[in-house]
Amino acid sequence: MKLYYSKNLNPRVAVAAARYLNAPVQYVAADPQNPANKEKFRPLNPNCLVPILEENGKTLWEADAIVLRLSTLAKSDFWRKDDAEPDMIRWVSWATHHLNRAADPLYFFRVVWPTFSTETPPQQEMEQGLADFRRHGAVLDEYLQAKTWLVDNRLSYADFRVASALPFAAEAQIPLAEFPNMQRWHEQLMELPAWRAPFDGLEK
Repeated sequence: MKLYYSKNLNPRVAVAAARYLNAPVQYVAADPQNPANKEKFRPLNPNCLVPILEENGKTLWEADAIVLRLSTLAKSDFWRKDDAEPDMIRWVSWATHHLNRAADPLYFFRVVWPTFSTETPPQQEMEQGLADFRRHGAVLDEYLQAKTWLVDNRLSYADFRVASALPFAAEAQIPLAEFPNMQRWHEQLMELPAWRAPFDGLEK
């Protein structure tokens, strides 16, 4: 079983989850967006993006689906399968459509963009992302006031997914320090080696 990854935001989440679960995968560094690699990766994922999980001649793409599969194989409740599953999916969905969407332009234009462009990034788009992050961050911060973790006060994939952009907070100038409960919660995540340094020991 192979997990193709890069060091970008969503592949980072998949690798962190796989390492947390001690998944029996071979980690394969990949650059499917490189024109020289696109045709090779298109049969694995028509979007030519990672992460991709290759298992028994079949492929699964999208980080959330991959983590569900790995958690199931590990017989772990990291992906909840009980009465808490709707609550977990609520947070995974909320992160996708609200908090992480708000963080996307901050991450992309301040972390990824400088690696291939010297042009000035669009300020309006970044300002809107910052405003949206503050709005949605306030929701999360209030919820975490009386919580250790997001779902039934035990670590789950919901915590990894909601925190997707936060390891890049300094580089992306995400105002994490404005939200003390969110910051405390992410500091807890950073105590986990799999979350703090998911690529340690892996191919560059």
